[in-house]
Amino acid sequence: MTGQQEPLSGIILDETTTLTLDDLSGACRVERDAIVALVEEGIVEPFDLETAEWQFVASQLPRVRAAMHLYHDLELNLAGVALALELLDEVSELRSRLRQFESSF
Repeated sequence: MTGQQEPLSGIILDETTTLTLDDLSGACRVERDAIVALVEEGIVEPFDLETAEWQFVASQLPRVRAAMHLYHDLELNLAGVALALELLDEVSELRSRLRQFESSF
């Protein structure tokens, strides 16, 4: 290939970065209604459900992507997605505790 490649660009997402409903749905390539359904099921939470424009912490982006993977690829219903993510969170927490326990010896 000849010619120059375009430089990569992106946005660093951290706990201080917020995403609107449109930002989150665009980043996950899903319809807004899919995000709304995840909120209704308690899978993800905006800062304040009462505000006109929901804002999400950017750290919820991987959770939405995981939820969509479970929903589409594994064909789980939303209740199943919620349960699977809850169990995955618990496993992650237990692994973290185990690492802390092992490092104390």
